[in-house]
Amino acid sequence: MTAARSGPAFSLHDIPFSTYGSWFDLSPVVAEKTYAEDLHLVSHQNGMHAVLRLVPLDAATGDRAETRVEATPGLLSWTSADGQIELAYETPDTVRLRGEGLDLRVAAAAKTLTPFSGSYFYRDPVDGAYLLTSYETGRRYRITVLSGAVADSSGTEALGSGERGVTVTADADGGGGTGGAWEIAVEELDSARRPFTSSATFDQVVAAAQRSFAEFADVAAPWRSSSTPAAELAAYVVWSATVRPAGLVTRPAVLMSKHWMDKVWSWDHCFNALALAAGSPDLAWDQFSLPFDHQDDSGALPDSVTHSEVLYNFVKPPIHGWTLGQLRRRLPEPLDRAELAETYHRLSRWTDFWLTARRAPGAALPHYQHGNDSGWDNATTFDPQRVIVTADLAAFLILQLRELAALATELGRSDEARRWTRTADATQAAMLDQLWTGDRFVARAVHSGDTWSTSSLLDLMPIALGEYLPEEVSSVLAERIEAHLTAFGLATELPTSPHYLADGYWRGPIWAPATVLVEDGLRRAGHVRLADEISARFRTLCETNGFAENFDALTGAGLRDRAYTWTASSYLLLAEAHELRHAAPAAHTGG
Repeated sequence: MTAARSGPAFSLHDIPFSTYGSWFDLSPVVAEKTYAEDLHLVSHQNGMHAVLRLVPLDAATGDRAETRVEATPGLLSWTSADGQIELAYETPDTVRLRGEGLDLRVAAAAKTLTPFSGSYFYRDPVDGAYLLTSYETGRRYRITVLSGAVADSSGTEALGSGERGVTVTADADGGGGTGGAWEIAVEELDSARRPFTSSATFDQVVAAAQRSFAEFADVAAPWRSSSTPAAELAAYVVWSATVRPAGLVTRPAVLMSKHWMDKVWSWDHCFNALALAAGSPDLAWDQFSLPFDHQDDSGALPDSVTHSEVLYNFVKPPIHGWTLGQLRRRLPEPLDRAELAETYHRLSRWTDFWLTARRAPGAALPHYQHGNDSGWDNATTFDPQRVIVTADLAAFLILQLRELAALATELGRSDEARRWTRTADATQAAMLDQLWTGDRFVARAVHSGDTWSTSSLLDLMPIALGEYLPEEVSSVLAERIEAHLTAFGLATELPTSPHYLADGYWRGPIWAPATVLVEDGLRRAGHVRLADEISARFRTLCETNGFAENFDALTGAGLRDRAYTWTASSYLLLAEAHELRHAAPAAHTGG
């Protein structure tokens, strides 16, 4: 009964099983750094919530069966010596399951129902299906038996504490016990919908799911080869973390993860947009635009957006000008004039926020209010004080100002273009005059005026200016950046620093966005050898240890959330660029 395998295999301990557009996944990860014994249906509506527990059972004894769990993009399976259970997505909100030789217990993850939490369980008299209503997600979960039988149901209409769920098994006349087969559908829905029906067989559902992923991989990474062995898995991480519009998510969105980092942060989204640009331009543009849909009256972007929450307590760095320039070069078709005008307006307001709300009176340079504003939450740059002027912020703003000047010129707004260029020049002059000491950039406290330097890679991020930096500055930065390069990539804190921590978030581990920004800046500044080495080591890191949120700089081990989309997207960006550079000479000689 096993359907043909398709796509890369992966561990559900690291990467959840899901599909494009779905708001739920199947995983043992039920909360931050929390792993259950059994797989759960975990929804990301109204937060991350484990809703249903899926337990394979020995058909003869009813005891929990020891099984081997395997997953590829289109098919999830539990296998034991006695039988197998398989699961596939029919639609983004519906999974089909079938079993033979094993029974399955589908139960509420929450043991207790209160007036404000848990799941209420009942049997619908309209169609005989079993439903749970979840207070946490605000959604219903319908279990429809398509073949086989319900061997046991418990907790229907019960209040308080207790087990709630059903056990599905084969019909007695189909073999019962250790034989026969069964099949069910599980749906996530709002209030109600018509009784479940489907004309597709389970094998057809699996085949359709496999085709959907294969088509995505072919447009996301058509350049992949044996020298980019992680490309398909990277594509799966991005594909499976994409959700359809719902709640406050205004567009199809690539969440950072379908583990606990299930949001869109207002700089993470940039790397997903860039990776998708060439093959899925509409989806890429949605990624770039989504935070701008929630831009506030001051021009600020939200810190993060998810299904039922938009946070403004911090912002994120203004890398959007850099991103837009890269994005426009990668999109297969240019933006039309209306899109350019709207983007110019949004980017102008975001830039004005930094020039007004984030510049003290008389100051030439903007400031962060906290490490979280930089995206490098706990970097050592912020140890002495939090409200500080830093060169990385100035550099990103300069790039954004220059991109605005280019947009204004294209839109025929020459006076505005000159104004943006003057501001960019003045900001760069102030950055070099006030923060460059001749051999390093320093940070400066806004209130006290104190300055300091640290061993954080953040101090070296002005390399993102690339060709705009004086050669003597970029050469010093390149030399200092190389000191951060371990066997696996760029450590965010020098490993020799007394503040280095193996799992210290931004105080040591390797991160994808820093890698991409540094690699690009070095390459544009002419430091190609170092850029190539950084790219090669990060690509090897991902090929060996997956797509974690970050990595131990000295061992390469994946840390924190293990299915992070900006890591996967960064791999795709660097791998594509490497493949195209490698192919270019062959293409030339072939002519």
